[in-house]
Amino acid sequence: MKKKFIVASVLAVALALAGCSSTSSKTSSSSDAVSTAPVTLTVWHNLGDTQNGVALKALTAAYTALHPNVTFNMVSQPADNYFALLQAAAVSKTGPDLALMWCCLFIHKSYLANLKGLVPDAALARMGGMQWTAENFDLTNGPNIMLTDRQFYMGYYNKTAFAKAGVTSVPKTWDELYAACGKLKSSGFTPMVYGNGGQSLGALYYPWYDASYITIGQASATGFKDLYSGKNQWDSAANVAAYTKYAALKTKGCTNSDVLTKTNNLDDFLNGKAAMIIDGTWDTQKFTDKFGDQVGAFAPPFSDAPIKGVVEMAGQGISIMKYSKNITAAAGFVTFMTTDQASAIFDKAGLIPNVLGSTTSNPVNKEMLAFTETGGYTAYPMLDNVIQGDVVDAGNKILPSVLAGKIAPAAALKQLRQVWEQLAADAKTETYKLPN
Repeated sequence: MKKKFIVASVLAVALALAGCSSTSSKTSSSSDAVSTAPVTLTVWHNLGDTQNGVALKALTAAYTALHPNVTFNMVSQPADNYFALLQAAAVSKTGPDLALMWCCLFIHKSYLANLKGLVPDAALARMGGMQWTAENFDLTNGPNIMLTDRQFYMGYYNKTAFAKAGVTSVPKTWDELYAACGKLKSSGFTPMVYGNGGQSLGALYYPWYDASYITIGQASATGFKDLYSGKNQWDSAANVAAYTKYAALKTKGCTNSDVLTKTNNLDDFLNGKAAMIIDGTWDTQKFTDKFGDQVGAFAPPFSDAPIKGVVEMAGQGISIMKYSKNITAAAGFVTFMTTDQASAIFDKAGLIPNVLGSTTSNPVNKEMLAFTETGGYTAYPMLDNVIQGDVVDAGNKILPSVLAGKIAPAAALKQLRQVWEQLAADAKTETYKLPN
């Protein structure tokens, strides 16, 4: 489309967002004023029937109700090779108009439209964490993803199981965790259940939730960036010691025996067989629906001292593919994602809306927010969001084998260092860089 037409649409949406109480109704009138020609937006995602999948479906339905000329072709792709499929489609320019995107290193930004200038500045300013979606994590460069919800990557625990086992407080260190595991196992529970259920992202469980807390547990505010730059090498003495304690979770009976092959770990937690699971806000509603006030959240205590950090960020969103022939319509939809109406849709799905100042009605979501808002915990991004993609890919294969006892921690971390050493010099600097 012509640039003049895009600018006219953006100005109309910007005017619609300014000065009235209902952002959603204003967006509707502005878009209809620009064009009522029928348009179909194809959307790719890998959300399945998760809470985020429910929210995305409701979001597109709400937008069509406001803009009857805009319909959506929702395409659910397999989770384990989603980004490979998306990148291949982007190269051939045969993919979707809009795509579910993780923040932040999962597809080259050159395939994504920069939202600066497509979405009004006032709308972008309503959203939290947008710096993580911009080149080099500098928001002045413009974001490439419209984030959906505030996500916590946390531990969840069954309070009833803890009470039956005589575990009187949530563990906050390695030693406290080992002790709690002993009591839970003696009472017939699997203390912590691992597997590739929940977010099924491959054949193995996704290790970066745990790796994030291992890094946080070393009590360094710059720990993530030090791994990126090499100031803290993957096979440093501190990392080997921490991952040795991680591997001890299985040898001390904290985990199920089949951590590399289990696929129904989420069911084990929901059925009361397992007392703890490391998961994320995309499953919180399932847990509260099942257990009510008998489920709680905790920071995985992968630390020698009481852990005081949590992983919190808006970890995914919707991107406009740069080759789309419907960029104006796509921009209207992602602008709608910044409205109060969209925020209410995410909350209804059991998620924490990303619109600044919005609220959550789920009690465990409120508990998680309290960690950083009133509890004095430091919020961190997830480690795989900020380290190099090649290291992430290698860690996906290597780190689960550490917990499973298939490879010694020192040998595994040496392999990750070797991957890091093979990176280009400008990919391991003191400043984060997104791939070009």
